[in-house]
Amino acid sequence: MTKLPHEYPDFGITPQQRQFAVRGRYYEMPGMDGDYGEIWCYSDRFSYRPGETVLLQVTSTAPRVALEIMRDGADEKRIFEKSGIDARWQDTPAKCGVEGCGWETTLEFKVGADWPSGGYRLKLTAEGKDGRPIHCQHIIIVLPKAGRKPGRILQVAATSTWLAYNTWGGANHYDLYSPVVSTQRPWGRGFVVLPSQAPRVPLEMMPPPKSVPRYPQLEWAYATGHSKKYPAAGWASYDRHFFRFAERAGYAIDLASQHDLHFSPDILLNYDCVVFVGHDEYWTWEMRDAVDAYVDQGGYIARFAGNFGTQIRLEDEGRRQVCYNRDTRDKAVGDPVYQSGDVTRATTSWEAPEIGRPGCETFGLNFSNGCYAGWGGVAPRGVRGFPIYRPNHWAFADTGLYYGDLLGSESHIFGYELDGLDYEIRNGLPYPTATSGAPEGLEILALGMGTFVEEGRHLRVEDTWVGDSDGRSFAQSVYGEASDENLEKFKRGSGMIVNFKRGQGEVFHAGTCEWVAGLLRQDPMVECVTCNVLNRYLGRG
Repeated sequence: MTKLPHEYPDFGITPQQRQFAVRGRYYEMPGMDGDYGEIWCYSDRFSYRPGETVLLQVTSTAPRVALEIMRDGADEKRIFEKSGIDARWQDTPAKCGVEGCGWETTLEFKVGADWPSGGYRLKLTAEGKDGRPIHCQHIIIVLPKAGRKPGRILQVAATSTWLAYNTWGGANHYDLYSPVVSTQRPWGRGFVVLPSQAPRVPLEMMPPPKSVPRYPQLEWAYATGHSKKYPAAGWASYDRHFFRFAERAGYAIDLASQHDLHFSPDILLNYDCVVFVGHDEYWTWEMRDAVDAYVDQGGYIARFAGNFGTQIRLEDEGRRQVCYNRDTRDKAVGDPVYQSGDVTRATTSWEAPEIGRPGCETFGLNFSNGCYAGWGGVAPRGVRGFPIYRPNHWAFADTGLYYGDLLGSESHIFGYELDGLDYEIRNGLPYPTATSGAPEGLEILALGMGTFVEEGRHLRVEDTWVGDSDGRSFAQSVYGEASDENLEKFKRGSGMIVNFKRGQGEVFHAGTCEWVAGLLRQDPMVECVTCNVLNRYLGRG
């Protein structure tokens, strides 16, 4: 077992700055770099098919910029570059995070007919005001060509979660709270590209006894000028790691966005296996309909992701995302569907009674029965990997795992948000309870502990960041009151690996955001399980 350090990392900021890094409101905005100068850009859509035109909106303190486009797959391959592009500084509305930036198009280019599907990083560079280079990063998704794709995987990028967390312009569904966020703005720094030393959310150290919780990922973000939410969402932290692994392992894989899933659900029917990875929290009703129909008709879903939690809506042809989240029922500022509309589309937890569609009906697990683990004050010295209960399951073939072993503990795949079920132990094995809502025949293969609450007898409320606020929010969503009694129902949860059949299809779900950490860190057991699932669902084994 790797011996973990007991000291929090030092990023060269003061205690006061560390506190602001965690609790402060800071975000990316035009003009933030002052004398250095800056470039920002966004595209008119998330995804494009070969032959379609990308409209790139740019604001720049430099009069000319250069563009480089790299395909971010098994290898990074430059596929397009252009210099001497005329640019200018464009004014940005104060509420750009909500309404969009409204910049005029600076550059148009066509997606090549021979560009394979995947994530394409756009890098704009120029000379800053002081002569030093400035740059910005953007990502577009190139969709596959139409038609049936036997033997290929479709990965659906968690773009709704990217949007929910994006800090650019001062609006998201969190500490920069807005119930409406726009796609027409740049991504926060760190959503597209990250250096290898960027901390993930789960701690890579062992907190000393009775220590006050710290959050290295937020301290690093503040110290280096990255988005506060880079570790929670984005291509760079999550989706790219699976895509790169799959190509390097020899799988043929295509990429789509959740917007494609919402507006063009038939895209799933071209594939035998569809994959969701990382932090995949926000979904529309229509996205779920697409997945349910696909599985019922014989499709195979491999979900290596956590935090299947909240319904959203898309408006203005997908350019606006709506989520009132925990405030949804508030008569003054809550979701208007409560006053006029279909309340099943309310933007709240899937397990809320007015929704009536628990997440486990689609993916076998719920976030409201899941929790946090491995960071802050939420199980910071926990198991790090999945405790194995059913080692003879086909997913664990050739791993050498035994009952009671930990899968992925060296690479820390258990966290930072998890999906689970209410369960019971019989004869040493876990089973969903009769009231859990689990699909018939679901097997719990692995199971670890977590919690919604940062608590410890040595902690003061002011020492914590999460505290019990999230647990109480879910108690409010599901039970209508954030009481101590209802908090007890959410306080303790789990992360699970489950497998079940539905209709003519099948679902495998490893309910953790951090599965991709095992692929990034080349954990052989995690890679083996991943390949076992993909091979079975592609008809290879």
